[in-house]
Amino acid sequence: MSGPATRRKPIAPRRVDLGVRVGPLTLRNPVLTASGTFGYGDEYAHVVDLSTIGGVVTKTVTVMPRPGNAPARVAETPAGMLNSIGLENVGLERFRDEKLPRLRELEATVIASVGGETPEELETLLSALGREPGVAAFELNFSCPNVAAGGARYWTDLSRLERTIALLKPLTDKPLIAKLSPDVTDIRETARACERGGADALTAVNTFVGLAIDIDSLESKLGRGTGGLSGPAIKPLALARCWEAASAVRIPVLGSGGIASGRDALEFMAAGATAVQVGTATFLEPEACTRVLDEMRAWLAASGMARVSELIGAFHAQHAQECEPDAAMDGREPQGREPRGREQRGREQRGREQRGREQRGRAR
Repeated sequence: MSGPATRRKPIAPRRVDLGVRVGPLTLRNPVLTASGTFGYGDEYAHVVDLSTIGGVVTKTVTVMPRPGNAPARVAETPAGMLNSIGLENVGLERFRDEKLPRLRELEATVIASVGGETPEELETLLSALGREPGVAAFELNFSCPNVAAGGARYWTDLSRLERTIALLKPLTDKPLIAKLSPDVTDIRETARACERGGADALTAVNTFVGLAIDIDSLESKLGRGTGGLSGPAIKPLALARCWEAASAVRIPVLGSGGIASGRDALEFMAAGATAVQVGTATFLEPEACTRVLDEMRAWLAASGMARVSELIGAFHAQHAQECEPDAAMDGREPQGREPRGREQRGREQRGREQRGREQRGRAR
């Protein structure tokens, strides 16, 4: 990244403030685990101190337990992997009675991922968990590509998305985070529909639909056919979707997709993400989230940035109107600049902080 931030005097890593806010939720730092890659969180407690990361996004919980899809469920691909787990989970009752108490003991910031085949199923989940102690927020899984019913395609209906979030909003005082599919014509429209419905934040993005064929048997390498592609292979695609989503709404965005290093995470934040999720990297390295966090802190300190929030939306998109390519054709005001109000606010905040430092320097 070029610009004034790289010319500042380095500071001690301990001086870097990593705290961020996702709507009404304050996180100690911006690194979370991604749903479906870290179990419910307690399975990893022997290798990761869950109280030191920003939060744990649990496996997606459904009303009834699910056995998941038939094997094979995972296939390795160049620079990534395909999965077709099918939302295997313990169900609402066991999650509430067994998993949540354990996570509370571990002092984890828990973001419960919930999924349903219909709006009514999500309503049941939020009615049961919405006031449950120990849940800091809910991630609404509107984007699983590996289920026959209630998956990503079902939730591409914008009016259904908007109505469903509006239905769920009164059931909890916790933030609602809508997880978006990248496999849509225009992710900005999906993001806006969620914002209109009352979502407090977005996650951009879930896995991309992919296919791997065994040329010898002429069959899919997965039991279900297609699966969700994740890992470093999707990072440039996910980063673009994250930027587009953040450029379309005023609510915070959590960046996800191929993050395997601190620099990866910082790129997502520069593109507009308030926080990030580390997913597939944990399959190779269970402690990946803590390493990513350490690398972020080291880069910020070396760049003289005392607050990670200074980086949010700092990407200088000289061609930002690319976010709304049809605007000039239909007479609308380019929407790509509207959310950059967040970027403008960031610049103003950085300007105020710089002026304050200069004034304190003159006073000394």
